[in-house]
Amino acid sequence: MAAYAKRHYGLDSPVLRHPQAVVEHFTATDTFQVVWNTFASNAPDLGELPGTCAHFVVDTDGTIFQLVPLDLMCRHASGMNWTAFGIEMVGQSDREILERPHQLEAALALTLWLIDRFHIELRNVIGHNENLTSPLRIEKVDSFRCQTHGDWTHADMQVFRAKLSELANQYDVPLGPGATPVDIGC
Repeated sequence: MAAYAKRHYGLDSPVLRHPQAVVEHFTATDTFQVVWNTFASNAPDLGELPGTCAHFVVDTDGTIFQLVPLDLMCRHASGMNWTAFGIEMVGQSDREILERPHQLEAALALTLWLIDRFHIELRNVIGHNENLTSPLRIEKVDSFRCQTHGDWTHADMQVFRAKLSELANQYDVPLGPGATPVDIGC
């Protein structure tokens, strides 16, 4: 990850300092074991190492697995790894996860815990698909500059963030100002 951080972000360390974002993902799998096997294999992704990973995986029953220490970068979203925690949710679509109460509740609680602990603003809780509009995005490698995935569309993230706001209000967790998407020309 140190070499990746240097090449993609111009940083000399794989340490995740002052995280400012949470990127939500779904796994496009039906079981945690498949996710574990993928991450553990550390297979090159888009021709580069390290392979993909996430800080957390939320299983279909709401069980939360932490896979990476919170002070280390992990490769889950191009342009965002330098400043974001990655949360993967086991499932085939964001809509499927929104309809699974135990999993959704666990993902919301985990995200709110990260927001509270690290003072992350709601506007920086994004779906992987939204990473091209984040003002936090940095990408120094041209072939990765406009790279993203389809998981957690803006519409479904609006639902997720609304539920997250309700939960935050319940526990008096400050959320900061609203989102201001940017156009990076992709």
